[in-house]
Amino acid sequence: MSDAILKVDNLKTWFYTRRGTVKAVNGMSYSLNKGECLCLVGESGCGKSVSALSLLRLFDSPPGRIVEGHVLYKGVDLVNCTPGHLRSVRGKDIALVFQNAQAALNPVFSIEDQMLEQIKVHYDINNRAAIAKAQTLLEEMMIPAPERALKMYPHQMSGGMKQRAMIAMSLSCDPEILIADEPTTAVDVTIRAQIMHIFRRLKTSRNMSIIFITHDLSLVREIGDRVAVVYAGKVVELAPVAKIMEEPAHPYTRGLISCLPDISSNLNRLPSIPGNTPNPLDLPPGCAFHPRCSMAMNICSSNEPFLTGIADDHMVACHLYNARAGENK
Repeated sequence: MSDAILKVDNLKTWFYTRRGTVKAVNGMSYSLNKGECLCLVGESGCGKSVSALSLLRLFDSPPGRIVEGHVLYKGVDLVNCTPGHLRSVRGKDIALVFQNAQAALNPVFSIEDQMLEQIKVHYDINNRAAIAKAQTLLEEMMIPAPERALKMYPHQMSGGMKQRAMIAMSLSCDPEILIADEPTTAVDVTIRAQIMHIFRRLKTSRNMSIIFITHDLSLVREIGDRVAVVYAGKVVELAPVAKIMEEPAHPYTRGLISCLPDISSNLNRLPSIPGNTPNPLDLPPGCAFHPRCSMAMNICSSNEPFLTGIADDHMVACHLYNARAGENK
């Protein structure tokens, strides 16, 4: 798209272990537009978080390595750029909110120390101005008494406060793109509502582009513009939120949506997708979803489907939408 500020093309991040090659991200492709919230959705273990870390090369290397693909930001490929250029992008242009705030925050430094370090790396400002900026951000995150919160250490904060402090830290350099890796996982319902309100406000007030990673489709309805459904390390369906929710095309997407609870339904038990996500050490041939798919055909076990446009802004990787699939039923 002409207004895309980030393009991910056939990204593959593999981990070379003693047990074999873990193909965590295995051909991820999507684009992110200015002011858009793109949601990456899928079960645990499908490669969402590793794909986010791969954008800024934040995974351990070794054993991880990007073996193929490109991440284009402002005309520069972040996969092949110099370490110096990548450091200038991390935190300032593209920031990441980690899933586990307890593990992401340094326990031996105060929130103030950690926020000021981030600010001073990218801005030439004095200590007083940096502290004022940090306080303003904590206040924006609805943390009470921000001047006191700055002096706190992570263990002195509740889970919700830690998560919001980490969001404030990620915003300290006014990034153009914010990657949120399941930011509501470890918080209660009230804090989750506050965090979602923060992200909606960021999207509208700052016109910020957001990659929102989640396995909760109810959150997608709240904040998303488009959805990329991820399975076995690649996108299997990509479309606007309304289209995904009302007209899901891929059998995996249909399965995910059917698992959503519905208060108008009298079902005693929610439906589920049979089986488990495939082991990235030993992915099945052809379509990775075919062992769990009730609509699988002969071609599905041998040929890998490719993303195909089936309508305006709607793409799916499934042989059901491939003209050649009819020959193999």
